[in-house]
Amino acid sequence: MATADNPSDRRRSERVMLQMKVTVIADDTEHKSRQEEAMTLIVNAHGGMLKMKMDVQVGQPMRLVNPHNHLEQSCRVVRIDDTSPDYYSVAFEFDSPNPKFWPVVFPPSDWHAPRD
Repeated sequence: MATADNPSDRRRSERVMLQMKVTVIADDTEHKSRQEEAMTLIVNAHGGMLKMKMDVQVGQPMRLVNPHNHLEQSCRVVRIDDTSPDYYSVAFEFDSPNPKFWPVVFPPSDWHAPRD
């Protein structure tokens, strides 16, 4: 069972399930800049997870553009899951935290559900 006392379960910021389109700008395997409309799955102030078709590598830099507010944020790929023949699930981390990139208000870090 996951607990807040277990360091491996701690997050730097609360995760929020959010499906929204973002534009991903990254170099392909031939070092040509490409862009793709991707869909977020989970977000937080430090990054998130999205599904996309472009083949990227762990450690690769990317830029995300939020089409709602036109904010651009640099990030890097931290994990790739090959979950479907149609797309990759790509975990990414912002170069610097940016909770204002997403159209959500994150709960404070000390906001926890009561334990039974």
